[in-house]
Amino acid sequence: MEAFTLLLVAIVSTGMTNFAMGKEKTSWNVSAMYVLGDSSVDCGANTLFYPIFHLNLSLLPCNGSNSILLPYLLANKMGLPHAEPFYTQNGTIDGLLSGVNYGAAHATILSASSLGHQSLNHQLRQVFETVQLLQLQLGHESSRRFIRSSMFYLSFGKDDYIDLFLRNFSGVMAHYNDHLFADILVNQMVHAMMNLYDMNVRKVVVMGILPLGCAPSSFFQWHADDANATGCVEEINEVVLKYNVLLEDSIVRLNEELPDAHIVFCDLYQGLMKIISYPHFFGFEDAKNACCGLGLYGAEIGCITSDMACNPVSSNVWWDLYNPTPQVNSLLAESTWSGQELLSNICRPTTIHDLVHTSVPHRQ
Repeated sequence: MEAFTLLLVAIVSTGMTNFAMGKEKTSWNVSAMYVLGDSSVDCGANTLFYPIFHLNLSLLPCNGSNSILLPYLLANKMGLPHAEPFYTQNGTIDGLLSGVNYGAAHATILSASSLGHQSLNHQLRQVFETVQLLQLQLGHESSRRFIRSSMFYLSFGKDDYIDLFLRNFSGVMAHYNDHLFADILVNQMVHAMMNLYDMNVRKVVVMGILPLGCAPSSFFQWHADDANATGCVEEINEVVLKYNVLLEDSIVRLNEELPDAHIVFCDLYQGLMKIISYPHFFGFEDAKNACCGLGLYGAEIGCITSDMACNPVSSNVWWDLYNPTPQVNSLLAESTWSGQELLSNICRPTTIHDLVHTSVPHRQ
């Protein structure tokens, strides 16, 4: 990491970029997209030693490259370049100006227990370093305007519940009740959003957690006796819902308290539940089994190679143990962008489309 920083400092000290010369790249009112998150934003390319340290035995948390994940589908709609993974940056300032994906498969909100898994705070430190480098190259005022007009995308929490809750449900319950655990996670997310705000970030999209009680691994671990009429484990979903509700309530408060802040919460839980409740209406044949996996529900062993995948992939809602297929991501992208396809108010208080068109004052 130190080598990356030294290389980048050497490069940015040699000249001015197109941005500094007045050629700022914009898409409506968004300059670039910066992505933080877990396997919902990274297929494993941005995780050091990912093939060694993966926890759920799913080496391929998505079907193909990052380009089929939700933030990249939204970048297409905004006309923005795809944010390149942080660890694949080649040391050029232009690469940073095009957006960065700090996300890492299995990243958690709470501090990671393994060197192979990055926490929210770890990614925030990478963002802070990026902002410092932009200030060095562009100057304080130009970098401030650029950051204020950029969009930051946050998608966390899934792996906290998978790794810390669902894998040892009774053990965690011995230390936390579900409300306290959600409160701890949400407080960390609020802290992150306030840190971003202090870095002059003003446009933020925050994704809620999917209904993990409907994922193939939940079926396998909890068995059919614990499932409700939709085939989902209600006890798990209730726990996830508590987190989503607390997170949205906190975002409402931050929007009221922070001047010029535009933070949008997207309720992916409700969007996916609509697909699971009416799979055939949305073109899916299977809403329970993993497309890529082995054993009961395709959840005894996760996706080790794409050769294991079902054909066609589009027939399934779930790709592997906990991650949806590209077709689901596409529906969620359209819904979060425009309010169409699934739920008109899936993102609140506005759609991502409207957030993109929102102007942020450049005052000090």
